[in-house]
Amino acid sequence: MIPCTCMVQRGQVPDDSADVLRERLQAFSRDAFGEPMDIRWVTIAPGMGFTAGRPSTSSIVSVTANAPVEQPRRVALMNALCDLWMEETRCSVDEIVAVLSDPR
Repeated sequence: MIPCTCMVQRGQVPDDSADVLRERLQAFSRDAFGEPMDIRWVTIAPGMGFTAGRPSTSSIVSVTANAPVEQPRRVALMNALCDLWMEETRCSVDEIVAVLSDPR
């Protein structure tokens, strides 16, 4: 299983969009790593997340690969991850923090 943590601000991602995101993340994981994801969805309560002193509209999507990822492939995977998130949530590239870590 590929560990994935998604941190979103409450109310930012409607339930039906969250379901679609989970499905799309699973497809991404199967294509990229040949394994399903173990998705941990964390919702941040209003007033608990800030960017530059204002309520945050950002999401964090953190994925740990099952093997080290070379830089060119990492860039392509991170672009794909950001694209799928932005397509579904309609957020801007400035509102997503994507992380692709190598395994420990």
